[in-house]
Amino acid sequence: MSSTPRRNRDRLHGLLMSAPALLGLIAFVGVPFVYALALSFYNVRLGSPLEPSFFGLEHYRRLFTDPDLSGPFLRALLNNLTFAVVVVPLQTGLALALALLLNRKLKAIGLFRSFFFMPVVFPMALVAVIWRLILARSDQGMLNSALAHLTFGNWGAFDWLGDAATAMASVIVLSVWQGVGFQMVILLAGLQQIPGELYEAARLDRATRRQQFRHVTLPGIRSTLVFVAMLTSVLSFRVFDQVYVLIRGGGLNEDATRTVMYQAVTTAFDQNNVGRAAAVTVVFFLIVICLTLLQRRFVRPENED
Repeated sequence: MSSTPRRNRDRLHGLLMSAPALLGLIAFVGVPFVYALALSFYNVRLGSPLEPSFFGLEHYRRLFTDPDLSGPFLRALLNNLTFAVVVVPLQTGLALALALLLNRKLKAIGLFRSFFFMPVVFPMALVAVIWRLILARSDQGMLNSALAHLTFGNWGAFDWLGDAATAMASVIVLSVWQGVGFQMVILLAGLQQIPGELYEAARLDRATRRQQFRHVTLPGIRSTLVFVAMLTSVLSFRVFDQVYVLIRGGGLNEDATRTVMYQAVTTAFDQNNVGRAAAVTVVFFLIVICLTLLQRRFVRPENED
């Protein structure tokens, strides 16, 4: 009899502690999604003197059946998937390598940690502008200039951002460089939670460094790795800033790097079609939710039922 009131009290305390996060989730995710869903059923145009008219499912039908609309949308969705498939394992693996490298008791280790974390502090717009200078197609571009020196002048000017074969790769390198420090800090915190006694026991059993990493380090940070992978997936699907800045600044191949978020913004503010942009956002939101649930299903931490 005494366990039931205590269970109810613990449940109430849990709800009270999670109330601020739940309210923030409802206010900044739930309400905007419902509003976008409502807008997707209307023909809403910015600056139009006409009243918004009810469109029903017309925006959704055109998005999947009209070649002029479905083609760019599917292309943007493919670009998003390509970006996520490459960035998630690459950025997570690089973050883990950096965390292992910086999880050492060395002099001035805090300085090295700050150095690798520094790109995260910079705004993405500033990072995109800097990388646009690095990847400039002229001979004065920093990357082209460095390659020309290394090849004794045999390397000519190459359009890294404008060429369809390297445009997406350029955006991926930029994004990984800017964001890997954030995942590194999370994994570094996870590594520091592993008891040192486990490594001492492994060394007493004459385990090599590779065996210690496989049997002690990876199991100890498995939940952290799952969290980092899911967080990186969500961030990679909402990629927008760097693509927008590079395309608007000129030089970036739009077809090879256009993302769904970029298409939604340009549809709303360039074409003034808010209703269609809301439909694009709703469809993309549902796709990301489904992919996130699938990822969570297959990489669920061991301590979850």
